[in-house]
Amino acid sequence: MSEKREFDLVLVGATGFAGKLTAGHLARSAPPEMRIALAGRSQEKLEKLRPELPGAAREWPFLTVDITEQDQAEDLAARTTAVATTVGPYAVYGRHLVKACAHAGTHYADLTGEVLFAHDSVTDLHEIAGASGAKIVHSCGFDSVPSDLGVLLADELAEEEGAGRLVDVTLHVRSAKGGISGGTIDSMRQQVIAMREDPATRTIVTDPDALAAARTVYGKGPAAIGKDASTNRWHGPFFMAVYNTCIVRRSWSLNHGDAPLIYDEVMDTGRGIAGAAKAVGIGVGTLGLAAAMFAKPTRLLVDRALPSPGEGPSDEVREAGRFEIQIKAKTNSGAEFVATVAAPYDPGYDGTAIMLGESALALAAGEGSDRSGVLTPATALGSALVERLREHGFTLRAERRQA
Repeated sequence: MSEKREFDLVLVGATGFAGKLTAGHLARSAPPEMRIALAGRSQEKLEKLRPELPGAAREWPFLTVDITEQDQAEDLAARTTAVATTVGPYAVYGRHLVKACAHAGTHYADLTGEVLFAHDSVTDLHEIAGASGAKIVHSCGFDSVPSDLGVLLADELAEEEGAGRLVDVTLHVRSAKGGISGGTIDSMRQQVIAMREDPATRTIVTDPDALAAARTVYGKGPAAIGKDASTNRWHGPFFMAVYNTCIVRRSWSLNHGDAPLIYDEVMDTGRGIAGAAKAVGIGVGTLGLAAAMFAKPTRLLVDRALPSPGEGPSDEVREAGRFEIQIKAKTNSGAEFVATVAAPYDPGYDGTAIMLGESALALAAGEGSDRSGVLTPATALGSALVERLREHGFTLRAERRQA
């Protein structure tokens, strides 16, 4: 931990729904010697948060800051070794902070699932952060830690066993139960608005290599709606696949250059007629929601039905949450591997709070790779984050499939 700056870690957005959950996790998990502060725009809301915090966290300092003001973002970045932020949509609220961290050599972690925001960060800040020594780590929640670390585990095991390099990978969401985030919905909404206003951005959002350091695409993954011949399970499109794919491909390109990789993500829907019908329903629903959000009149109707920013599910819904993901990977030698990432937590809330919190703690403690720049959970933190998540009840493992 740094002795040169006032704080080791500052959590920005601590009074929001995701921020409160992350603050709670930090309060339970941070070592007592770590100097942590909580930041938000409203001092009144910060003070209301104090009695909700466990233990010593009630003594943490509060910082009132408006990160949409560049000078305030720069002042904050200069005071701390690492920043974690839950304030989205990041394209609206996050640009000044990530820029300030890149210039100040301050490590940074967020929860973005916005291709355009991350693309601008990669384009504008990778070299700056590389020179300053900052690790800028986007997407440290359910977007996109399970995908990124799962592929990393399969890749490392294949290399360890001398089985060649991964060439064809499909992530299957075996099960996922949890609430819908108002912040996630708002991020989707703002990105759709940007695409509608500037058609050029559509090419970026739909490019699997939008964030990659080199072109890695070849071939084509499984159909969005189809059946896995090895399990007879039907699958439909996974709504997070577009963004997660971009993160995985950035990791892949940073580790392997332009080595080709087929990568896709699907959601399992079960066997038989019921599984097929559910897969079709998910496909139609996903396309329908995208179309409704793209057109302004129907977007207004969708807005009334979906959660607003800052809203989240009840304690009961979150406590019943869980997820299990399996990543099936083939190498250029024909070997097959399966990686599993699972946790007994609501993926978008309690699980995400743990993933972001542990990412931030690792950055503040100087763990992970010696790389700097605009990175990913796998390339910035890798096995350090894997071990931290295992300590909190996550399953992360890879194994070779026998013929």
